Amino acid sequence: MVSEKLFNWMREIRREIHRQPELGFNEIKTAALAAAKLTELGIEFRTGVAKTGVVGYMGTHGPVVALRADMDALPVTECTGLPFASETPGVMHACGHDGHVAIVLGAAYLLKQDPPKGRIVFIFQPNEEGSGGAKPMIAEGILNGIDAIFAGHIDPRFDAGKIILTPGVNNAYTDGFDVEITGRAGHAARPQEAIDAVVIACSMVMQIQGIISRSVDPLKPAVITIGAINGGTVNNVIAEYVILKGTIRTLDDATRQLIFRKLKALASSYEAMHGAKIEVIFHDGYPPLINHPGQFETAQAAAAATTGSDNIIIHPTPSMGGEDFAFFLEKIPGCFTRFGARKSGHEQFPLHNPNFDFDEEVLKTAAEFMARAVRMEIEKLEAN
Repeated sequence: MVSEKLFNWMREIRREIHRQPELGFNEIKTAALAAAKLTELGIEFRTGVAKTGVVGYMGTHGPVVALRADMDALPVTECTGLPFASETPGVMHACGHDGHVAIVLGAAYLLKQDPPKGRIVFIFQPNEEGSGGAKPMIAEGILNGIDAIFAGHIDPRFDAGKIILTPGVNNAYTDGFDVEITGRAGHAARPQEAIDAVVIACSMVMQIQGIISRSVDPLKPAVITIGAINGGTVNNVIAEYVILKGTIRTLDDATRQLIFRKLKALASSYEAMHGAKIEVIFHDGYPPLINHPGQFETAQAAAAATTGSDNIIIHPTPSMGGEDFAFFLEKIPGCFTRFGARKSGHEQFPLHNPNFDFDEEVLKTAAEFMARAVRMEIEKLEAN
C-alpha cells in the first residue's frame, strides 16, 4: 500500500517537474531530479542515456523486469492557474509525463522497501512526444538482458482508481506525410495563365478524406488528418506553391499500405488534371503498440490486487494515438496500461490541452500497480 508519506513524496516530485517542464532531449532538470531520487533510495543508475535518459538498477540476480516512464513536456502555454504551474513560457506538462516520473519513482520506493527475488530496471525516457526517445535508448543497449517491461499513461477520460487494460493492439501506427504542390504563379485577375496551387490543395484535402470513406474497409480503423496548409503570399497573386502536412493512423500494415498507394495515385491524378507537380513524402512514425498476452495477464492480476476487479476496465478498442513504448515491445514482451485520473468536480480537459490537469490520487494507484506488476512478473518468470 502507498502510505501518505510516500504519496506526499510523489506529489512533490510531480509538482516540481510540472513547474519546470522541458522538451524532448532537453530534460536536464527532470533527469537530475530522477537521479537525485534514485540516490535517495539507494538505487544505482546511469545518466546521459540517449542524451538525457536515466536508467536505474536494483538487485543482482534473478529474472529482470523493467518499468518505463517518459519525461518530456509539450510546446504548450499553460492556462491552468495552478499554484505549481509551468514557470517556462511556452512549455507545459500537458500529457501527464510529470506524473509518470513520480509514479515509477514511487514504485521504486515500494520495491526498495521489500525487494523481490529478481532484478529491476527503471527507465526514465526522453522525448516520447517528439521524434521518439525509445529507439536511441534501445540502440544504447538498455534492453539487454531484460525479460519483460511495463509502462502506463494517465488517462483523464476515466475516474481515479480505475485501471484500463487493452489486450493486443493498444495504439496505432503514426505515419506523417507532406503533399508538396507546385503550380505556376500568376495575376489573380488572369487565372487562365496560372496553375493555382491553392485550388488544387483545397480540392485534395476533401478528396483525401474520401480515401477513408470509400477505399478503406469500414471494419479497419483508419484516420487521415491534414493538420497544416501553408502557401501563397498576397491576395492578388495566384499561389505557385502549397504544402499540406498530415498524419495517417492505422492499426494494420495492409490498411496502412493501401492508404499510401491511394495518396500517391490521387497526387498523380491531380498532376495530370491540373498540369502541376505534386509530390507525396511519407515520414515513418511509431509502430503499433501491441501488448503481449503473458504480461497482459500479469497486468490484469496486478490491477485486481491493487484496485479490485470492479475497478478494472477492459477497453477492447485501441487508441488511434501513438506511443513510442511500442519500440520496446517490438524487442521484449511487456504491457502498457492506462490509469484513470479524471478530476472529480472539475471540468476535465483532454491531453495536450493548455488547461490539462489530473487527480493526483492516480499516483497512489499507479505506483502500487507498477510495483505489484513487477513482483508478479518476477514470480512468474522464476516459476518458469
